[in-house]
Amino acid sequence: MTFFSDLSKYLKQNIRELGMFIALFVIMIFFTITTNGLFISPRNLSNLLNQSGYIAVLAVGMTLVIVIRHIDLSVGFLAGFLGAVAAIMLTQWGMPIFIVIPAVLGLGILAGLLTATPVALLGIPSFVASLAGWLIYRGLLGVVTSGTGTIIISDKIFNAIGNGFIPDLPVLSSLGGIHKITLLLGLVAIFLYIRSAISSRRKKQAYHFEVLPMNMFILQIVVVSLLVGAVTWVLAGYNGLSWTFVIVLIVVGIYQFITTQTVIGRHIYAVGGNPEAAALSGINVKKIVFLVFASMGMLSALSGILFASRLQSAIPTAGTLFELDAIAAAYVGGVSAAGGVGSVIGSLIGALVMYSLSNGMFLMGVDANMQYIVRGLVLAGAVIFDVTTRNRGK
Repeated sequence: MTFFSDLSKYLKQNIRELGMFIALFVIMIFFTITTNGLFISPRNLSNLLNQSGYIAVLAVGMTLVIVIRHIDLSVGFLAGFLGAVAAIMLTQWGMPIFIVIPAVLGLGILAGLLTATPVALLGIPSFVASLAGWLIYRGLLGVVTSGTGTIIISDKIFNAIGNGFIPDLPVLSSLGGIHKITLLLGLVAIFLYIRSAISSRRKKQAYHFEVLPMNMFILQIVVVSLLVGAVTWVLAGYNGLSWTFVIVLIVVGIYQFITTQTVIGRHIYAVGGNPEAAALSGINVKKIVFLVFASMGMLSALSGILFASRLQSAIPTAGTLFELDAIAAAYVGGVSAAGGVGSVIGSLIGALVMYSLSNGMFLMGVDANMQYIVRGLVLAGAVIFDVTTRNRGK
């Protein structure tokens, strides 16, 4: 078969997974052209990654919630509330950051378990249970900020999480103006990706599983490597990788490993695919529900920390519409409304797609109301694409 016929077959067989990457690529090219390169400038790209960080974290957790056929509407104001709790612990209680962050993450896990309890034990729809949480955390956020309003955070280490960048090497002065550590990490990431891809291919071949044709495999490696290298080079031209984006990458890496390489991950997708069949096969469905919602609560706490750190304060409106942005990012990233389908990396791409749209339209001077309309159309298109490809697969 020729290269182009192999490429056409590859695209048709993997259109569901590739669709979001193609969409992000088209969006970036479009806004790069319409903004005369401003969109892809190092400063703007760095800001874009930082702005999308707290939603990307939420989208990772929301993807797993939707995969098991549930929803969590409480995550937005839970993030806002726990961000305010972190601010109070730092400023009013004088607690050190190494205690504050684990404590707030623990509160997030507890909140997730509370949401899961009526869902798993009483069979109450997650929409209703999480809506109750939405109202409760909205009220609690108002209560903790009612006395002071905005709570200013002065802790430099905490604020660096949302605004700081990883330090650079003082050597290699010949590369002045270029962030060397970022370049080095980019090269390491490319190397690890290539090694992982080759190892995965060999394992599949050893078990006689179907693999990509060699030309398509090489093309995939080249495209991904060039993309990672290009983003790394652009970021290295500014201040390098931000701590926010590093945290997002760590979260995505951990959850990608859990969902693809562990028994728990397989159980999550089994429950999402068919809860009744999963229960009959010996999977504890209630345990999976508790686990996924606890994870969602922890990531909500992390999102609240990232948001409060970025603003260097806790505000009474923190968390507003976070849950809708996270749900939209998950669906745009390829999660299926029917459950059982979705990826962690897809949720990150979905968040980047939604924030790229907002950022690009802002740079173009598009009216804010029109921005909501465009984002809504993109979300509707993603759901229609999901249904269409699912029906075609049947």
